[in-house]
Amino acid sequence: MPALESEQPDFAAVPERSKWRYKPRKAFWRSRVVRAVAVITVLALCALVILAIVRDETGTEGFLVGLGLAVLPVPLLVFAFRWLDRVEPAPWKNLLFALAWGAFASTLIAIFANSFAVKWISSALADPGSAESLGATAVAPVVEETAKGAAVLLLFLFRRRDFTGPVDGLVYAGFTATGFAFTENILYLGNAFGEDQDLGSGGLGVTMATFFARVIMSPFAHPLFTSLTGLGLGFAALLPASARFRRTRMWLLPLGGLLLAMGLHATWNGSASFHPLAFVLVYGMFMVPVFALLTWLAIWSRQKELRTISGELPAYATAGWLALDEPLALSSMRARALARGYAARSLGKPGAQAVGEYEAFATTLAFLRHRARRGQVAQDFTAREQELLHHLWQRRRIASPALTYAARATGRVWVPPQYLDYGGYNPYRS
Repeated sequence: MPALESEQPDFAAVPERSKWRYKPRKAFWRSRVVRAVAVITVLALCALVILAIVRDETGTEGFLVGLGLAVLPVPLLVFAFRWLDRVEPAPWKNLLFALAWGAFASTLIAIFANSFAVKWISSALADPGSAESLGATAVAPVVEETAKGAAVLLLFLFRRRDFTGPVDGLVYAGFTATGFAFTENILYLGNAFGEDQDLGSGGLGVTMATFFARVIMSPFAHPLFTSLTGLGLGFAALLPASARFRRTRMWLLPLGGLLLAMGLHATWNGSASFHPLAFVLVYGMFMVPVFALLTWLAIWSRQKELRTISGELPAYATAGWLALDEPLALSSMRARALARGYAARSLGKPGAQAVGEYEAFATTLAFLRHRARRGQVAQDFTAREQELLHHLWQRRRIASPALTYAARATGRVWVPPQYLDYGGYNPYRS
């Protein structure tokens, strides 16, 4: 633990600015331009192809109706997963990649693989009806969960610093599955609208029934399935370097999560194609309890992250880098928001931004120290720690009073009576 020995500490281990690992957040297009352009180009091509396929199958009117209805649950799902990730928010570039991969790349893979499998099964069984049912129950869950899980795996492998636990796995999986469900809903709702047009009654009965089943009843279905894969990778990220059978568990945890996702997805699809009563039964006996369990697990994981902050940062407060009340404020989402609001009222938007950056760097510092104690940080821990302390020190003058105020205002610390709360001269003290 580096001790604070003067009012102007020496950050000798901090690298030059161009090599900083932790920086104030910038627009995603300013960093690693070549990789970003390559990824965006691939995803854009996938988007053009899959949307053209969907429009060709549904027709222009069906496509527009499906698009307008399918977009309705997306803001709700994005907000829900973003709210879950408030402690150490994932970079937006990672979330947008997950959303775009799910909406375009995953659906493109799934539509080709599912079509090929159904044709092959149909030719083998000479029964198109059975081929469709078998494809939906046995093939689609395997293909779709693998395609969606690929995005979460890519973030786990190439954005490892932003993938630190179960909450990150849930959030990345949720964004990926939200994108997948969006494109899939365009297809289903567009086809339903086409059926209504073919009936010629002027009604929208099939469209509304499809909308109710897919958007109202089960908007969390795909995120629920894929979140099991995300949890597997999230728990794998928690494994310390000294864990027994670490390499084996690094494989088994994600694989187990993927198999559970496929199994739950297959159960859901099978019930929908078997009988309406079976669908309701599976919805009540499996989907609702699993959703409740995952919601509890997500909230528990977030509270665990806050406890990590309250457990790791006091060491820096004792060493003089933070005020004594700051760890208590930083481990409360309400206090953090209150501190940003206090700074905004006092110093405007720049003050709120400085406090927000301070909170983000302090959170990263807490998790860095936590991972180091678990043996999950490389030899450059000291340089990373010094860099984060450097960023905190630059914003301390603005952030520290705001966080101290928030800790007191939210009851995180005891507030002495006014006649005792003097830093210097106290006329009431004898």
